[in-house]
Amino acid sequence: MKSFCIVGAGFSGAIIARHLAERGHKVTVVDERPHIGGNCHTERDAETGVMVHKYGPHIFHTADKRAWDYVQRFGKFQPYVNRVKAISKDRVYTLPVNLLTINQFFGTTMGPKEARAFIEDKADRSIQAPRSFEEQALSMIGPELYRAFFHGYTRKQWGLEPTELPASILKRLPLRFNYDDNYFNHPYQGMPEDGYTSIVQNILAVEGIDLRLDCSFESLEEKYDHVFYTGPIDRYFQFRLGRLGYRTLDFERFVDEGDHQGTAVINYCDESVPFTRISEHKHFAPWEQEKFSQTVCFREYSRLAGEQDIPYYPIRLVNEKKMLDSYIALAKSESGVSFLGRLGTYRYLDMDVTITEALSAFDQIDALLQHDNSALPSFFVDPS
Repeated sequence: MKSFCIVGAGFSGAIIARHLAERGHKVTVVDERPHIGGNCHTERDAETGVMVHKYGPHIFHTADKRAWDYVQRFGKFQPYVNRVKAISKDRVYTLPVNLLTINQFFGTTMGPKEARAFIEDKADRSIQAPRSFEEQALSMIGPELYRAFFHGYTRKQWGLEPTELPASILKRLPLRFNYDDNYFNHPYQGMPEDGYTSIVQNILAVEGIDLRLDCSFESLEEKYDHVFYTGPIDRYFQFRLGRLGYRTLDFERFVDEGDHQGTAVINYCDESVPFTRISEHKHFAPWEQEKFSQTVCFREYSRLAGEQDIPYYPIRLVNEKKMLDSYIALAKSESGVSFLGRLGTYRYLDMDVTITEALSAFDQIDALLQHDNSALPSFFVDPS
């Protein structure tokens, strides 16, 4: 039997912790927050009773059946389709950009073939290998749709010019020439009936796990055979090479009677509006929304993270990538610790990818622990 410390009680840490405990090992899970679940934490709003996604909306979607089957072991998922609206120049549109968006925006009634040809004519075909977010957008949808839905929103979200951001950010967003308004393409989509924190709680509910909340890793005095660290990689090394850059979010809560905006999420694309979106949380649970007389909403503001802020989105531009490479080299020279998860690998990961990677990690852990002399790797996925 070995002793392990898991730093972070989000999905990555909980999955690894349960697996090790089920194999008979001694596991300590620490999290400096007063709750489990990480940024996926959900709780009932004290005033309205609505289930709130405390750190911003999380919709479960995946193409990985193993991840889907795993989370369903620990809670019931209700069907849920993420349908996002966007306001641009005082008009409401549907996102992602689809046939309805195109016809709404240009005042047309085109069919799929006409719309495809129309957008191809708008797109800048001189851009063969997009190097930035802006070039990617112009080569996909042309200047009008880009300016309406992405230019101002992106500047607010990232605090940078779209010409400075990598093209890969926009490649994640679909462009459709039909009326499908499902924001995601994945075959498995849903929302946990009792919230994400309940799922994580059930994952951790196994003999052999010592859970310590309001407890930082740095405050521990015990020694462990190995540490699985899901916190910020630069923090583990006490920021000795500098601080990696993140964007953080501020939330402005407000309560209304009845229904405030009629949907879960509305993006505010104009740069003149200081917030990026409003989320109305009872719409994330449509099976129960009618029982609430009040509704709770959050305006979302994005800014550069300071030292005391919660890190959300890794910036991963040139300077950060250079620093990250140095931290990766430092991590690989360190024995007795593995880094995983969004913060541990400094990558923007959707929730399902975090779960998939944790499941894959414990496959490797099992194989390596069969040989006592086999060192666990610093990374289970290349974070470069």
